Amino acid sequence: MANQQSSSGLSKFGDLKKRLLFLLGALVVFRIGAHIPVPGVDAVALAKVYESAGNGILGMLNMFSGGSLERFSIFAIGIMPYISASIIVQLASEILPSLKALKKEGEAGRKIITKYTRYGTVLLAILQSMGVATFVFQQGVVVASQVEFYISTIACLVTGTMFLMWLGEQITERGIGNGISLIITAGIVSGIPAGIAQLVALTTQGAMSILMAVSIVTGAFLLIYIVVYFESAQRKIPVHYAKRQFGNGAMQGHNTHMPFKLNMAGVIPPIFASSIILFPSTLLGWFGNANVNGWLQKVSGWLQHGQPAYILLFAATIVFFCYFYTALVFSPKEMADNLKKSGAFVPGIRPGEQTSKYLEKVVLRLTLFGALYITIICLIPEFLTTALNVPFYLGGTSLLILVVVTMDFHTQINSYRMTRQYEDLLKGPDMKSLSRK
Repeated sequence: MANQQSSSGLSKFGDLKKRLLFLLGALVVFRIGAHIPVPGVDAVALAKVYESAGNGILGMLNMFSGGSLERFSIFAIGIMPYISASIIVQLASEILPSLKALKKEGEAGRKIITKYTRYGTVLLAILQSMGVATFVFQQGVVVASQVEFYISTIACLVTGTMFLMWLGEQITERGIGNGISLIITAGIVSGIPAGIAQLVALTTQGAMSILMAVSIVTGAFLLIYIVVYFESAQRKIPVHYAKRQFGNGAMQGHNTHMPFKLNMAGVIPPIFASSIILFPSTLLGWFGNANVNGWLQKVSGWLQHGQPAYILLFAATIVFFCYFYTALVFSPKEMADNLKKSGAFVPGIRPGEQTSKYLEKVVLRLTLFGALYITIICLIPEFLTTALNVPFYLGGTSLLILVVVTMDFHTQINSYRMTRQYEDLLKGPDMKSLSRK
């Protein structure tokens, strides 16, 4: 019996080990690809161009791609086209009746919607790679002919994005956690050592005081604590199960609760908001030089970090996507119907429509406070960077993604281990002997 328990324990942890090793291998592949350059570019000259303009939109793009943009690697545009395509398809599925009908068809409809998302990813990746190629070519750092450079760049960048999309799906299926979120987090983590080295160098050279450096580090840890605190916050709604009769037997009523997180949308709103702002502002910055009247340059300047227009647009899109994504994943009517069918009710609230209205009211209030919390966390570093004149990119979005995805990854591992333990209990020797009898 001891041998059976030990073998089951080894198989349980062996499967988890395989998933973690697959995740680690996939992230290693991602980091290797982030250092494979696109041919035809003088890397040293391009790095100098990036250093002169890497604190704004380029800095955020570079952060999401894990430093690939700075090196102009095959993953330079990263996974952002896939995220943008997902936004467009999800918005369209709430507007177009045909896509609405597909959502109700279960797994078959989901596969068709996923196919549309992939087609949109290819289209956006082509457009974004053309913009990147135009920007790089205008900097005078290309050592190949224009036609050859455009063809090779578009082919490499689109292929890199599609590979990252496939890699993220493989991580979700064969690894642990959400693959796309983990790829973005790996890109953010890869930039932390360089950021620390830059901070130490600025302090050593006297360009930044020790007090400011300590304040930046202390503020980062304080923000991490605040994010962990608010991500753990829940609103617990009491639920009572009435006593139910089953033939000659009866099931006693019991009390429990439904936990609702303060931030039900997770890191989706800031990622979506960043994607929405990055795409048009980047195109404006790339093609603004070709504008005769200069109005594109003015609009591009308004959408730079620290500008009022950028802050207002960023905050508005975060709030919008908080409500939008919460509405996608949570249906108060469906939850109220499930409670009514199972004989459960919220104390003081009538089952059915009244319960649905009550749950919707609670979720709307939580979403409001959750949206304000996410917006403040994402904008605090923006204000501090401008006020303290920090000479490198410091983003609240990256910090929020890093902390939330790490917490979700830890929860996923614990949930997986608990699931395996329950499966082992169901497959135990006592259950096997009962089944033989």
